[in-house]
Amino acid sequence: MKTTYFEADDTLVLHLSDKPIVREVSQDWYTHVSYAEDGSAVEVVVLNARARGALPVLTLPKAA
Repeated sequence: MKTTYFEADDTLVLHLSDKPIVREVSQDWYTHVSYAEDGSAVEVVVLNARARGALPVLTLPKAA
């Protein structure tokens, strides 16, 4: 998973997979999910991320 934050736009992108995107669905005004052909989620985009409390993103330490 790769996380990218665009500060100028207050947009957070959670990139979950490298599969090609074939469909995008708006969950609500601020959250959009992109899907691969097999139905798996490829990317989640959160608009107004900091303003809506989606940042900071907390990460868990990797298992040893």
